[in-house]
Amino acid sequence: MVRKLFQQMVASQIVSAMAVTLCLLIDSIMIGRFLGVDAMAAYGFATPVLLAFAAFGSLLSTGIQVVCSKAMGSGDEGKINRCYSLSIIVALTVSLAGVLLIIIFVDPLCHVLGAQEGTEVFRLTRRYLIGFVIGAPAFIGAQILVPFLQMAGQRTRLVIAVLVMTAIDVIADLLNVFVFEWDTLGMGLASTVSYYVAVGVGIVYFFKKNCIYKFTKKDLGGGLFKEIAAGGIPTVINSLSLVLLVYIVNHTMMKVGGNAAVAAYSVVSTVANLGYCLGNGISEVSLMLTGIAFSEEDEHSLRETVKQQTWFAVVIDVAAMAGFLVFGGLLARLFVFPGVTAEEIAQAADTVRYATVGLRMFSLCLVPSAINAAFKKYYQGIGMVRFSEVISVVQNLAFPSLVVLTLGNLLGSKWGPTAGTVGVWLNYLIGETLTLLFISIYVKRKSGQKLFSLDSYTCVPPGFGAAKDELLELEILEKADVEKAALAATHFCEEVGENPKRTMYTSLCIEEMAVNILDYGFVEGRNNRIDIRLVRKRDQDLILRIRDNCEGFDPVNYYEMTKPDENDPARHIGIRMVFKMVKDVKYVNTLGLNNLTIRI
Repeated sequence: MVRKLFQQMVASQIVSAMAVTLCLLIDSIMIGRFLGVDAMAAYGFATPVLLAFAAFGSLLSTGIQVVCSKAMGSGDEGKINRCYSLSIIVALTVSLAGVLLIIIFVDPLCHVLGAQEGTEVFRLTRRYLIGFVIGAPAFIGAQILVPFLQMAGQRTRLVIAVLVMTAIDVIADLLNVFVFEWDTLGMGLASTVSYYVAVGVGIVYFFKKNCIYKFTKKDLGGGLFKEIAAGGIPTVINSLSLVLLVYIVNHTMMKVGGNAAVAAYSVVSTVANLGYCLGNGISEVSLMLTGIAFSEEDEHSLRETVKQQTWFAVVIDVAAMAGFLVFGGLLARLFVFPGVTAEEIAQAADTVRYATVGLRMFSLCLVPSAINAAFKKYYQGIGMVRFSEVISVVQNLAFPSLVVLTLGNLLGSKWGPTAGTVGVWLNYLIGETLTLLFISIYVKRKSGQKLFSLDSYTCVPPGFGAAKDELLELEILEKADVEKAALAATHFCEEVGENPKRTMYTSLCIEEMAVNILDYGFVEGRNNRIDIRLVRKRDQDLILRIRDNCEGFDPVNYYEMTKPDENDPARHIGIRMVFKMVKDVKYVNTLGLNNLTIRI
């Protein structure tokens, strides 16, 4: 089922990852195309602030995925609802505080970012920040809505929200250029409007009767936020590393090539953010599936996740690399205003030339970058949080900044601006390649497995999961499979030494629940399936997990709502019998799947 979930989720997750990036990309194109190189440089100076807001949104978004995926694996629906409620409160509080602080301190902030006070670039940087920051609540809100909508199976709604947001931003940017003429202020406001519209499209689901989340004010203490924050810290470190890298590159580019080089880096970094969405989408799917599998101690699913994330990273990013190599020059020209005066024309030509080379060199890093991003989230999902944080630092700061500060300055001082910018562009390929090598060597040493092997990259701790003779995994596609599954479960229980009573209970649970799903849950025309996983735990308990992609149905809620009928004693007898035979039953609906965990 892991491969099918990847196939179902990866496209919408990539589109969702683009939700933040697309508006910035559109603004960058419109600014560069219609407002000139100074405005493009101003956008580049403002980028660290945008990334800082994105870092906080990512903190919540990733933390939500980590906490909720573990809650899914253990069947804790209440925790998912508490996480949902707390994230809304925190996002609104912090984003509004951020808006107020930036509006008050916008001038000193522009100076710190590198814009020289009294220049046109300073004025344009200031105006863009003011226009953009008004949309911070929606900017962050869009990021936290993504995991909740993805878990609810609302993938189509996510895609629609991003498409609507993109259309609104393009229209608003064009109105700014040709009607209002508010320069970079109008571009920032266009993004603000589009983010609020996108959040409006997404938020409709949460007011529907069939919404799987319930807002609550109970048990929203600091412990839960600490858990969310801990889950999101690796992503924050990742984002802050990028902020520092952007700062280093901006200053290096200004030194080796002036405003044209800074503007070129704005082009490349903006397009690169879109390219990174491919790997980020894959990595977010990996994080969610890894968290669930790790909580269930499902080593088979973890191995399959490593295989699928690598396969998707290679296939998708090889295609993207070819596109960047072919259309790099066209993309660069989209962002740059051709100029009117001789000076403007020369500066625009330099910017296009630098950016074209940069985009093509960037494309070479896409495959290792996507693989690194997926591994980063995978290792976070299996509890190797510190290692995930280290990967973020070496991938987004240590290795690339080392290349920028050495090759950029060295080649620039020796052979001029063009060579200097090439030295900077090399940070993409060299940095990602060194990161992948660093990951491979570390997990090889930690796991004790062969270098570059699947066992090495899976890297599960000793004693993880059930031994092969204590685990049974089955698939049910039709009624004929039910009897086979029940018989296989009986043989399994006998082989592990279970007593006849628990053996019978296990077989009956599979029969009753599977037949119920087949009769009432299978949907015509859908590739329906039921996955059965039976584990003999170290505490001697038997854990039966039943997962299906059929119609949503909560047997726990159904059991609590139905009472025995004196006139029809056999009514609901199947579910009542199952609940009487077992220690505990937990149900969670997520990723469009019914997940039932039964402790025999």
